[in-house]
Amino acid sequence: MLRNINPVISPELLAVLFRMGHGDEIVLADSFFPGDSFGKRVVRADGIGIPLLLEGILPLITLDSYVPNPLFMMEPAAKDELDMSVEAAYRRVVNKFWPETPPIQRVERFKFYEQAKNAFAVVMTGEVKKYGNIILKKGVIDR
Repeated sequence: MLRNINPVISPELLAVLFRMGHGDEIVLADSFFPGDSFGKRVVRADGIGIPLLLEGILPLITLDSYVPNPLFMMEPAAKDELDMSVEAAYRRVVNKFWPETPPIQRVERFKFYEQAKNAFAVVMTGEVKKYGNIILKKGVIDR
């Protein structure tokens, strides 16, 4: 039995986080994302929103401090309006654990898809907000 691990972190997700190395990326994908088409490894977190997953993940890993941006979200299509409350909700959780993290970098849709294809894993969540996907780049522990 392990202690102090948020119950939103499944054993499979915990193993993925453990196996990730410095610079590896993990996609926390909304319910609409084509994770099984893109992901080398797909972890299911159905019914769990991304802010709750961030609450569970961010105490367990560091974000990469050797790159300008360790966080990425998709830019909206030209005809879509962006709901900034989605990014704000994610940023609140990031700031709780890693307040010095640079702003989230927005990535054009098809470039985001390419980045996701190269990610270590894709976590399919229960997030239903449009453009709710976020990529985290794992860092190293400073000791």
